[in-house]
Amino acid sequence: MRALAVSRVPAIRVHAVNAGGVRADGDLVLYWMITARRVRSTFALQRAVEWARELGRPLLVLEALRCDYRWASDRLHAFVIEGMADNAARLAGRHVAYYPYIEGERGAGKGLLEALAARACLVVTDEFPAFFLPRMVAAAGARIPVLVEQVDGNGLLPLRATERVFPTAFAFRRFLQEELPRHLDEAPTDDPLSGAPLPRPWQLPETILRRWPPADPARAAGDRSFLAPLPIDHAVGSALQRGGGSVAEAALRAFVAGKLAGYSERRNEPAADATSGLSPYLHFGHVSPHAVFRAVAAAETWSPERLAERATGKRAGWWRMSAPAEAFLDQLVTWRELGYNMSAKRDDNERYESLPPWARLTLERHRGDPREHVYTRGRFAAAATHDPLWNAAQTQLVREGRMHNYLRMLWGKKILEWSASPEEALETMIELNNAYAVDGRDPNSTSGIFWILGRYDRPWGPERPIFGTVRYMSSANTARKLDVRPYLRTYAP
Repeated sequence: MRALAVSRVPAIRVHAVNAGGVRADGDLVLYWMITARRVRSTFALQRAVEWARELGRPLLVLEALRCDYRWASDRLHAFVIEGMADNAARLAGRHVAYYPYIEGERGAGKGLLEALAARACLVVTDEFPAFFLPRMVAAAGARIPVLVEQVDGNGLLPLRATERVFPTAFAFRRFLQEELPRHLDEAPTDDPLSGAPLPRPWQLPETILRRWPPADPARAAGDRSFLAPLPIDHAVGSALQRGGGSVAEAALRAFVAGKLAGYSERRNEPAADATSGLSPYLHFGHVSPHAVFRAVAAAETWSPERLAERATGKRAGWWRMSAPAEAFLDQLVTWRELGYNMSAKRDDNERYESLPPWARLTLERHRGDPREHVYTRGRFAAAATHDPLWNAAQTQLVREGRMHNYLRMLWGKKILEWSASPEEALETMIELNNAYAVDGRDPNSTSGIFWILGRYDRPWGPERPIFGTVRYMSSANTARKLDVRPYLRTYAP
């Protein structure tokens, strides 16, 4: 198998999906963009550009959107299409052929990847350890005769930097503090297309264009009626946030300039709007975690020399940044990448059986406890419980595609309390989160859901009905700790 002669993409982030070789007489290098849906600060596009320059072949970027994925809806489709429109604008005039394809009916896009790969020297794609994507990439690799490389740009720490699965945030944080300094200077190039120009873009054959006509993402993004004939869930309407790299970068700048300083003090206030709002953009790859880290580090005038010498696993003090910056980085790096670690290393990470033994044991002991309230999934989805604060949180999720971070924990704890079994509670949380949250279907949101049931946590006393020693939360305690009145007024069902 031929290797790239010179690459600035760390070898630990590049993985061959199949045993195919590089076709020397191919017409193009194909970048199949599936999760890093951006053109800035992306290892995968950078790798594809390197191959195109070395082979002297034009680069084709295929960004496709199928309609048969689970939970496909106007909300998720619109967000992705807005990102496609941004990519089309940014790639215009850049010596790259961009092929945006939006599937009009189930199965219509079948064969497109193979048709393009048949003309390619090799295929480069993104690695993502969750949802249906690992299976999709593996199946494509088995069908495509040339080399298929997947590139990991999921976090600051490469997925293959360890084979361990970490049971707690503390254990993972300590490992990060030992290992991450080796990788901090291995960031993707801000503009992968800068430098020597690529060969003239490849002209797509008419036979391919007729069978799989490319979309006009700018028109599709500006006209929501475009979604009406598609076989997706139209009851889940578009989100409050718009998608795309430009919007994501603007949100990042606004957070760093206006909200970061108060992050540690105000992020738990439901009405404060003090969080970054970047989670949907990270999930769909509209912004890179490296770019987010660089922006925070620049605001702190930080350099790696300031890192603490010892790895203690403590949340504060290792970065030697301000308290708000360290609190934010603990979410961006520790907690986010902890979920990616579990998702990449355990195939059963979304199954109830993956919970720690102590949590399964205590929940089993209290399986038969009486429940004062038991709601169906339909009642949960409709925000039709007896609890106004829970209903408000669910209403925000349905209306806007997001939920306040602190209230998301309470939301899950109450679903556990009001479900007939912990397994049913897990299914309800996954279904509601993945159907409505723009940042759902992600290792980070999965770890949040499983935290409700004890993952990454420890036993808490006193032992309670239903919960056992799984951490308990209540709406009454939340209302005592936080001023939820403005939130309740805003999100009254």
